[in-house]
Amino acid sequence: MDFEFEQKWKSMLTEVERFAGQPVDLQAVLFLVGVQELGHGNRKFKKDEKVALMHIALCTLLEPEGFYSFLGLDEDGWPHFERTNKLPHLNPGEQELLVKRALIKYFEANPIPQ
Repeated sequence: MDFEFEQKWKSMLTEVERFAGQPVDLQAVLFLVGVQELGHGNRKFKKDEKVALMHIALCTLLEPEGFYSFLGLDEDGWPHFERTNKLPHLNPGEQELLVKRALIKYFEANPIPQ
């Protein structure tokens, strides 16, 4: 991995951890992006809602890459997407790198509140 990417990733994680008030991993960052994109505020989510939030995060992150497009909100205000391009076959490490790079871009465009 390149040094610049690693620095950006560590800096982004530090900011998210400061905001969350605790250490976070990749899954937690995806969950927080999903909550942010849902826009319903901080509340308790059921297990199936947590899975849906992770899906919202991934769709949101991969939308600028052309893999998903936003369809709109349902009657409960949950965003829905459709896949517009097939994702390339990636091994787990490549998948993680794709998501991390997308997260860095996301937080560059959507700064974490101070």
